[in-house]
Amino acid sequence: MKHCFFAVDLGATSGRTILGTFTPQGLELQDVNRFPNHLIEVGGHYYWDIYELYRHILEGLKLAARMDDVQITSIGIDTWGVDFVCVGKDGGLLRQPYSYRDPHTKGAPEAFFNRVPRKQVYGWTGIQVMNFNSLFQLDTLRRNKDSALEAVDKILFMPDALSYLLTGEMVTEYTIATTAQLVNAETRRLESALLKEIGLTEEHFGRFVYPGEKVGVLTKEIQTITGLGAIPVIAVAGHDTASAVAAVPALDRNFAYLSSGTWSLMGVETDAPVINEETEALNFTNEGGVAGTIRLLKNICGMWLLERCRCDWEEISYPELIAEAEACEPFRSLINPDDALFANPMNMEQAIRTYCADHHQPIPETRGQVVRCIFESLALRYRQVLENLRNLSPRPVEALHVIGGGSRNDLLNQWTANAVGIPVVAGPSEATAIGNVMIQALTAGAASDVVSMRQLINRSIPLKTFTPENVEVWNAAYLHFLQLA
Repeated sequence: MKHCFFAVDLGATSGRTILGTFTPQGLELQDVNRFPNHLIEVGGHYYWDIYELYRHILEGLKLAARMDDVQITSIGIDTWGVDFVCVGKDGGLLRQPYSYRDPHTKGAPEAFFNRVPRKQVYGWTGIQVMNFNSLFQLDTLRRNKDSALEAVDKILFMPDALSYLLTGEMVTEYTIATTAQLVNAETRRLESALLKEIGLTEEHFGRFVYPGEKVGVLTKEIQTITGLGAIPVIAVAGHDTASAVAAVPALDRNFAYLSSGTWSLMGVETDAPVINEETEALNFTNEGGVAGTIRLLKNICGMWLLERCRCDWEEISYPELIAEAEACEPFRSLINPDDALFANPMNMEQAIRTYCADHHQPIPETRGQVVRCIFESLALRYRQVLENLRNLSPRPVEALHVIGGGSRNDLLNQWTANAVGIPVVAGPSEATAIGNVMIQALTAGAASDVVSMRQLINRSIPLKTFTPENVEVWNAAYLHFLQLA
């Protein structure tokens, strides 16, 4: 009988459930089910279908229960950040949760900063200002006299809401709560002064827990539906990036990480928040990590650029696109990936052409030129952010660990190594699920600490190291990039 940990890993476009187990050879992962996560557009608003996600999780649990040689030790859930569910006094969900892509928070930070200075909010939370942070979502709902918020008894962030549907227990997990811009970075608790400004108190949130704490056990109803017993649900690092960073296979702490997917998140681990004028000016964020760490990081527009272009290119494969990009002239055109023009354009390829024209550069004419422009620009943007991180980090940065789906992109990884001038270690691509399983394993006593778990991942997961090449050419390109950015 295999003792497995059941990980629910939900992204903004898809989700999956995975079984993780430890063997003498290391860690084994097995997909149970995969499913899409669709936005629902109704009445000018965008919602998540939490009941559909719940149904897929139950389906995964039923499939696992029918496996002959599997015994589930515990369950953990991680999701994207900031979004939340309003729960009424009778315990029912008051409506489907808004998505962070909903336009209702446009201009919301400025409206809030009219009452509380921006510097004060950053000083408390250390969180970068983004219009969809939960703080601004809640303030927008309050100003709009939203019926769900007016009737709310409890506010649950997405992983905690799904844990509640499984267990009937309401918690607020630390790492996901930090994305809300409602947690004091020093006390690592909800900041009452911010809650007061949006008409809430700590009583509006579930019991505050940290990664590794038990939420509860499956309800009798779910035990009947799935055929499972009273399996514990563990509060893992509920924010998917926190779970992914937990699984960085580093052998020491002198590293930076790049969680590479639709978004790229680049950062370092610190033992305490880094909140000063420089981090505020650069809009760096201090999010909660595992084992008492802080994730000092920066959001960078990642493969969103290419994904949006691919929507108009029919079903062309990544290998074809990469081959076309490799065949094109280097550094013909560059963009700043984080320019507002690329946030959500109607046509991404046209937006890139417009940017290049506006900055007096050759306009990409072929698909390969567009892809090369995106990859080279991302690599150079990574260098820019890494240089800032080096100045802010309490430790030297000797390697960059690329985790997530982007770790499989050998061309971008090589160009990133060329740009940043230090080794790039790629993998694991399934870092989020591995981090989720890790925290469950630590809770169950199957592992001793995060350091030993990272060493185990390093031994058991195939990794690929890219060393810098053509450094002088990339240094020259970086000078040109800085003029744009």
